[in-house]
Amino acid sequence: MSEPTLALVRQIIACPSVTPEDAGCMEIIAARLQVLGFSIEYINRNGVTNLWARRGQAKPLFVFAGHTDVVPTGPLEKWTSPPFAPEIRDGMLYGRGAADMKSSLAAMVIAVERFVAANPDHPGSIAFLLTSDEEGDANDGTIAVVEALKARGESLDFCIIGEPTSVNTLGDMIKNGRRGSLSGVLTAKGIQCHIAYPEKGRNPIHDVAPALAELAATEWDKGNEYFPPTTWQVSNIHGGTGATNVVPGSVEIKFNFRFSTASTPEGLQQRLRDILDKHGVDYDIQWTLGARPFLTGRGPLANAASQAIREICAIDTELSTTGGTSDGRFIAEICAQLLEIGPVNATSHKIDESVEVAALPKLSAIYTRILEQLMLAQPAHQ
Repeated sequence: MSEPTLALVRQIIACPSVTPEDAGCMEIIAARLQVLGFSIEYINRNGVTNLWARRGQAKPLFVFAGHTDVVPTGPLEKWTSPPFAPEIRDGMLYGRGAADMKSSLAAMVIAVERFVAANPDHPGSIAFLLTSDEEGDANDGTIAVVEALKARGESLDFCIIGEPTSVNTLGDMIKNGRRGSLSGVLTAKGIQCHIAYPEKGRNPIHDVAPALAELAATEWDKGNEYFPPTTWQVSNIHGGTGATNVVPGSVEIKFNFRFSTASTPEGLQQRLRDILDKHGVDYDIQWTLGARPFLTGRGPLANAASQAIREICAIDTELSTTGGTSDGRFIAEICAQLLEIGPVNATSHKIDESVEVAALPKLSAIYTRILEQLMLAQPAHQ
């Protein structure tokens, strides 16, 4: 008989859920949860499938969160085996979503099945928050569920997101926070003229260059125990008509802050404007706050996760905030303690994405052990 986590992940990898499609993944998962006594609610928006499934009404509320959507496969002919026909080779399970993050979803379901079978009258509540809009625009996915829960006055006590966080071996790293992302489009304005008569115009590239040099050299903060210092990077510069004899009338510069909890978006915006004003730049800026930073420090969830990984994998895990953004940025608005725990990330989004077969039951066991530590030690509160 196939190991249960492996059997389930193969079933959902076979669903071609290229973002924002769910392709039946949540129906498979919901059917398993319904048997356990979970209430099933779909909070869909603009063609995106979102599942909120909950067992119990008491506190504390422990939530497993994740996404069923995957990135496009890329050229099919470059895959050793079809991306939606899961195949095991040399101890690895291959398929799109194997690492990011269908293995985690399967491990969560099996963990809850095991936990509920052993503790049918457990204290507190368990829920699943799943979306098919994480790999895409993320405008109608987890954020839609969080908005619905906020409107009801609901909050989460603990949440685990199944993002692939491990580096070399299962459990060696988990994420206890993510940096914020603040982007801007800076338009520096000048006066266009013939390049042979620069006195008749004003070159905005020349005007903004000293400010860019100062911005690039600025120390925005020193970071903190969990976060590296905030960074500022230019991603694109576009100016000029394409002709070599015209001083441009404007230049557009796209940039991004990746910032820690040591800074605020408002503070970074003001400091950037102060530097531009200091250099006399005539400009406009359009800002986009992609994500605020979030952080879960040492506490019950982090301690339980560290202990579970120590017991199951015989290693000490590293708490890290590296990497890009995740749906944790939305969930953190209503959740006091949130971690990302998942398999090795090395092949995520790549051709021949894969996960170690031997890691699957261990990942499920980690989730089960965290549940046991947090839920069984808690008295039920209405």
